[in-house]
This record gives sequence, C-alpha cells and structure tokens, in this order.
Amino acid sequence: MTRRVTVVSLLTALIAAILVPTASAAPTYRNYVSLGDSFVSGPFIPLQRLDPLSCFKSTRNYPSVLARELGIASFTDISCGGAQTKDMAGVQSGFPGQPVPQLSALRPDTDLVTVSIGGNDIGFGEIIQNCASRGLLDPHGAPCKAFYGDELAQRIDATAPKVANVLQAIKQRSPKARIVVVGYLRILPPSGGCWPVVPIASGDVPYLDATQQLLNGMLGAQAKAAGAGWVNPYDISLGRDVCAAPWDKWVEGLIPTRLAFPVHPNASGMAAVGEQVAAALTGTEFAGV
Repeated sequence: MTRRVTVVSLLTALIAAILVPTASAAPTYRNYVSLGDSFVSGPFIPLQRLDPLSCFKSTRNYPSVLARELGIASFTDISCGGAQTKDMAGVQSGFPGQPVPQLSALRPDTDLVTVSIGGNDIGFGEIIQNCASRGLLDPHGAPCKAFYGDELAQRIDATAPKVANVLQAIKQRSPKARIVVVGYLRILPPSGGCWPVVPIASGDVPYLDATQQLLNGMLGAQAKAAGAGWVNPYDISLGRDVCAAPWDKWVEGLIPTRLAFPVHPNASGMAAVGEQVAAALTGTEFAGV
C-alpha cells in the first residue's frame, strides 16, 4: 500500500512539473519594434540598411543584436539618426530624416518595444561642438561649464514631459507591449579626459559626465513612472568611453578608430547594449562582451 502511494505521488509530481510552467520561464516575443535616435540606429557601423539610407541604420545596432539574441522573427527597426521626441509622432524633416512617424510602426499586436530618445532634444550635437571648440583654447579650464551653466540641466527637465508623452503614446498604440527604455552609453570618463584627442577641457569632463547622468536618470524616472522597463548601459560602460584604448572603447571619439560615427557607439558598444537588454528581458545575468 505504501509503495503504491509513493508511485502515484511521484507520477502526480512529474505530471505537474510537465504541465505547469515555472515562474522563472522567460517570456517570448513575436513582434518587436525599435524606436529612437542615432544611439539606436548605429550610423556608419557596417552594414548600413537602406530603409531609408538617410537614417543610417546598421544591421549590427543594438535592436538587431537583441532580435537575434531573443530569436524574434518579426522585427521592425524604425530608429533614425537625428531623431527627437517630436519625431515619434511627426515626420522627421531634414537630413537625415524619417519619412514616416516612428510611432506608425506600432501595432496592437506589438509585444516588445525598445526606445532610446532625448539626447537630441537637449542638443547633443551642439553640445559636443561647443564644448570641443572651447576646450581647444582652454584645455585645463571649464569653458563649457562656464558657457552653459545650469542650462543643460534645465533642458533635461524640459525634455522629461516629452519623453512621458512618447511612452504614453506607445502604450496607447500597443497596449500589450513590454516597453523598455534604454539609456545612453557612457561617453566620457568620470574625470581627466584625453585632450587633445577629444578636446574637452579637463574641468568640463566631470561636468559633461554629470550631465549625461542627469539625462539617463531622467529617462529612468520616466520609465518607472510609465510602468516601463529601464536598462541603463551607462552602468556597464566604465572604461569603455571615448578615451579608452581602441580595442576597449564602446563609443568612438571625434576621430573614430573603428567604423562608426564620431562620438557614437561602435559595433562592440551596440553588441554590449543588445546583450544587456536581452539579459534584462530574460532575467539572466549580463555577461559582458
């Protein structure tokens, strides 16, 4: 009698283990849409896509890495270099330009969305140009900080509600989607810099690094407020900035040492971000690149 009960109990446990999914099972995604700017699209990283060429999308950008990591068959990358939050719902003008609003790629059956946006809203290209030109003339000072003061922090604050509106619009178009906001890779080291290779004055390096932390912090706060996921590549990229050795860096300098647009991620940086997002979505530990 005891032996029979034991066998029945073992069979019952085996059937339950087969039929009941474990809580740790990673979700699968069928329809993935990628939104964002040039830190998503991957300008000049080979190979460049043609849909459209003016958006400078690479087949090795982080959304492409993520889609391959997760085995997603239906993948739409509508990111575009130069995009701002306004280009999510509107047609992006100028060159580069996206001929349709990025949000138009979203569908009711979209079940995964990643978005990286906000850097161009605060004037990323203008900041790099202004700070580099001033740093050339004052390498040991902080001319960029003197020029901008609190203005960059104010720009970030002004961008916050715009990001919130983008996330709300994504939820409205794709209510069943898992939304993941992805921050920006570290651009500068915490201090010092590498003048004149990247001519940012030594006093401006911590100022600009703190500004980037403010930007990523704002994006993380907006993601949390919207109930979206948040992945911050800044946290994994210490020692991978524009001042790192060519074989270590994930973000290229003003004169790239690998095929990538100046002051933008290279293929290694994109691979790291894609793997970090994949690890976050599957509940596994990021192993690094």
